[in-house]
Amino acid sequence: MEEESGEELGLDRSSPKDFHFYHMDLYDSEDRLQLFPEESTRMRKEEVEAEMARESTGTGDGKAQRHLREEVEELVRLYGLEDDHELGDEFVDENMPIMGVSEYPTYGMKRRDPAREQRDWRLRGDAAEAEDLGFGGWGSAGQCQDLREVYRYTHGRASEEYECYVIPEEEDEEEAADVFCVTCKTPIRAFQKVFDEHKEHEVIPLNEALESAKDEIHKNMYKLEKQIIDMENFANHLEEVFITVEENFGKQEQNFESHYNEILETLAQKYEEKIQALGEKKKEKLEALYGQLVSCGENLDTCKELMETIEEMCHEEKVDFIKDAVAMADRLGKFLKTKTDVEISAQPDFEDQTLDFSDVEQLMGSINTIPAPSAPVINPQAPNSATGSSVRVCWSLYSDDTVESYQLFYRPVQDSSPGKDQAEFTVTIKETYCSVTDLVPNTQYEFWVTAHNRAGPSPSSERAVYVTAPSPPIIKTKEIRSCEEAVLICWESGNLNPVDSYTVELTQAESPEASGVTESVVGIPTCESLVQLQPGQSYIIYVRALNMGGPSVRSKPATVHTIGSYFRLNKDTCHPWLTISQDGLTILRSERSTPTREPPPSDTHFTRCVAVMGNLIPVRGHHYWEVEVNEHLDYTVGVAFEDVPKQEDLGANCLSWCMRHTFTSSRHKYEFLHNGTTPDIRITVPPKKIGILLDYENSKLSFFNVDLSQHLYTFSCQLHKFVHPCFSLEKPGCLKIHNGISMPKHVTFY
Repeated sequence: MEEESGEELGLDRSSPKDFHFYHMDLYDSEDRLQLFPEESTRMRKEEVEAEMARESTGTGDGKAQRHLREEVEELVRLYGLEDDHELGDEFVDENMPIMGVSEYPTYGMKRRDPAREQRDWRLRGDAAEAEDLGFGGWGSAGQCQDLREVYRYTHGRASEEYECYVIPEEEDEEEAADVFCVTCKTPIRAFQKVFDEHKEHEVIPLNEALESAKDEIHKNMYKLEKQIIDMENFANHLEEVFITVEENFGKQEQNFESHYNEILETLAQKYEEKIQALGEKKKEKLEALYGQLVSCGENLDTCKELMETIEEMCHEEKVDFIKDAVAMADRLGKFLKTKTDVEISAQPDFEDQTLDFSDVEQLMGSINTIPAPSAPVINPQAPNSATGSSVRVCWSLYSDDTVESYQLFYRPVQDSSPGKDQAEFTVTIKETYCSVTDLVPNTQYEFWVTAHNRAGPSPSSERAVYVTAPSPPIIKTKEIRSCEEAVLICWESGNLNPVDSYTVELTQAESPEASGVTESVVGIPTCESLVQLQPGQSYIIYVRALNMGGPSVRSKPATVHTIGSYFRLNKDTCHPWLTISQDGLTILRSERSTPTREPPPSDTHFTRCVAVMGNLIPVRGHHYWEVEVNEHLDYTVGVAFEDVPKQEDLGANCLSWCMRHTFTSSRHKYEFLHNGTTPDIRITVPPKKIGILLDYENSKLSFFNVDLSQHLYTFSCQLHKFVHPCFSLEKPGCLKIHNGISMPKHVTFY
């Protein structure tokens, strides 16, 4: 760490003679530590002034120097700096060289030691205070001024946590990398390719590497998004399986509980019945035995009484004995004739009680015998649940039945007649949904489902009709028409069955986010759409078809430019003697293709006038195109309404405005025809390329000589409907159309 002392501030290291140091705190005046009251300060000042007066009378410098040393030692004792030799040497050593503030370099900011810095700056504050008291005898006037500047600077920065330090001379900034080393995959400077270890490595411009890295990141982001979608779909699938398993096991638990409760109730009922039967049997036996016991006791008593009576008779007199014996004999005869039951009516042995548990066993068996489930309920098709080759079918089971699997049946529907015999397909699944694949786009399919368990299948559900998403449309690139503000797109459906609507998606071709859709036009009912665009741009266009199942994939792209008006020739209006090139921009009439007879009249194509019309986009505003002509050729160019009479010459009616050129051996004749009339205009230089400006806003049609940037003529037109370019060749020759170009600067609105 650099030395933090008065040396950094450029203080004079020589011992200042005749200079008194007084305390001054680092902080603001209200925060200063009042070590010396005002009265003491005033007395000190008076003493110093008196001492200076004595010096002026010649008392000598020795005494003043001793006084200075005493003051410094007093300050050292006051601030506890006896051990700080650095500060002591800094202010007392007489042998130090004198150095001004101006001799030091620029100051920056550096962390400081607060305690050491406080002591250092307090002494400097004393020096400043001493100078305010009038002591200017230390060094020259410039050095005193330097000291005051140091004090003012340090006092202003005293409350901050930073102090001055020498700023090293800054090195030149490192040159920024401008190329990218493909081998090392790191940015480098261009000269490193020549002299450094990258000499043999492949390098590319940094911007190209940046774009490549962005493209790679975008591709990885797309893959990551796709993986996220797949994982989310898989998670949803797992969640549905989890719920299905949980529901099935919950139903089984309820079924077991119900059956076991029924078994317990049956057992309790049988127990009550058996206990009651045993009680009744017991009562019956005991009553029979008790009755037999009572009868036996009565007979026994009768026998004992007879024995006693007979014994008494044996002791009687003969006469009495004989009398009683006759009666006793009768009595004994009757008693002995009475049958005495000496067999036990109820045996004490227990009968084997056979319990019939057949019904319980039947109940126990029914626990594992699950009833067949009820019929599932198939759901209607959800929006956007299909692709061109698959549909997602869902159903529900509104009962507590246990289901082990489902069988989904389906077949295509033809002629909108469900139930017609068609090939059936079957899919077995365990969930209440199924994604059926390998289907035909934009086709209706009939679905029904059955539930199965060990008891058998359920009845079939009601039948539902699902439809796959459409096939992608096919853009008719040759029929695309555009201008600076819009484009008219046409396409083929690409589907045998009708679709609900179409969506046009546009992306700016030169946009850094060209992979994303910048604009979408939805709900288009027909196979064409007029889309408003920004001028001077290039767009990539896609079309999707939609139905109940969802959108189709994108069509093949088509590129359009909103630079000028672009159109092609309409072959449906072409005279049979004319030939249109494949690009639809060149008209050719050959001598061999000219028959002797005119074609029969027609309302769609020209028959008398050898002409053809162009398909200009139906957008108001201004449109500009050019026609390359031969100065020795008879031709007519201009505009006309779509319903212009095809049996009349162009410009001969009120539905067309044209410029006609007729060449003879002597001169060129130019006419600007409308309704059969032309103004008297002479053109001295035959144009080789004619510019045509159609201005809907001002209802005007202007002609220009492109090579000379010359205005030829302007019609004021009543354009109550849209018009189209028209071209005619009265003799064999060729006309070439240039469109989709910017309007030249010389073309103005007349």
